[in-house]
Amino acid sequence: MIYINKNFKTFIKYGLCIAILVLMVIRFDKIFLWISRIWSVAFPLILGCLFAYVLNIIMKALEKHWFPMTNNKTAIQARRGICVFLSIFLVFGAIFLIIRIVLPELVEAFSVMADEIPVYFEKVQDWIVVNGDMFPSLAEQIGGMEINWQEMFNKVFTYVTSGFSSMLSSAFTFIFQLMSSVVNVTIATIFAVYILMNKEKLQSQAKTLQNVYMKKSHMKRINHVIYTANECFTSFITGQCVEAVILGILCTVGMLILRFPYAPMVGTFIGATALIPMVGAYIGAVVGAFMIFTVSPIQAVGFIVFIIILQQLEGNLIYPKVVGASIGLPGIWVLAAVTIGGGLGGIPGMLIGVPLTATIYRLICLDVQERTRHEDISIDSKKTEE
Repeated sequence: MIYINKNFKTFIKYGLCIAILVLMVIRFDKIFLWISRIWSVAFPLILGCLFAYVLNIIMKALEKHWFPMTNNKTAIQARRGICVFLSIFLVFGAIFLIIRIVLPELVEAFSVMADEIPVYFEKVQDWIVVNGDMFPSLAEQIGGMEINWQEMFNKVFTYVTSGFSSMLSSAFTFIFQLMSSVVNVTIATIFAVYILMNKEKLQSQAKTLQNVYMKKSHMKRINHVIYTANECFTSFITGQCVEAVILGILCTVGMLILRFPYAPMVGTFIGATALIPMVGAYIGAVVGAFMIFTVSPIQAVGFIVFIIILQQLEGNLIYPKVVGASIGLPGIWVLAAVTIGGGLGGIPGMLIGVPLTATIYRLICLDVQERTRHEDISIDSKKTEE
């Protein structure tokens, strides 16, 4: 009877799994629609959890320096609230500072480019006409052309601008999206504050749920995965931020020494984009070269050479020491994580891909070491018995 009951329970279990899979295949469109709705509703809360995780790293560092040995009740009670406020202030202050330094210079560079490009085209046209013996047929054709480069460029610029505006669909849609983003960020920040202010209570509740609803063996495995993931993600975020600051400072100082224009702006922008693993600094370098090109094409070439040298220094010395050592992930797997993560999720995929790969890599290494140790123990015990 017990045997029949066990077989019946197993049959029911697998039958339900098969039925759920068939239902998911048949009703995939509706299920996907419901998942999309749930995601859109829960997105501010998920974003708040991510904010809380990042802010918690800063908050813990601040709490270590906020009267750690004091017995004053007022200082102890105020510690959490003040450290949370300072964490938010530092993060949003850094974002505001980056935007404040980069955006005005970038707008100015576009305006300079709009004025200078027609002049460059006219110079090229005049040079070809003057050196007509080198390009006789081309010089004859260009010499007979009467082109108003400024007017042509203005038309192209107006077309591109109108095309971009049409992509936004309407000003109302753009404003709605902007307001929606502001609301999401506000809700996420408030939710993150609640999490940080009550994180010990939430941890206690999570442990209680684990003890009530999970077996000790399963609970131990899950906690091991969570601890390893937390260690890898924290080390990655900390190391990536330190590496970005170092690279930004080195770039700014080097540009000031070599007297490149836009040194503070380009250095800040490269430091900000360096938060994207491996490829971020190259994105900043392209924008920096464009900015400098509006002032001097020759200096733009020199800047590219400078960035290549700096990237070699950063890739071979700074990144392995600061980030690579902190997450314990070989360079080949970092490249694979950035490539796959970027292909699946763009920049967020790159940011999540590296620490996620580091977590999987560390878990596999620990499991292999554990299995190898057990095999060695079993072999030694057999030899002892013999």
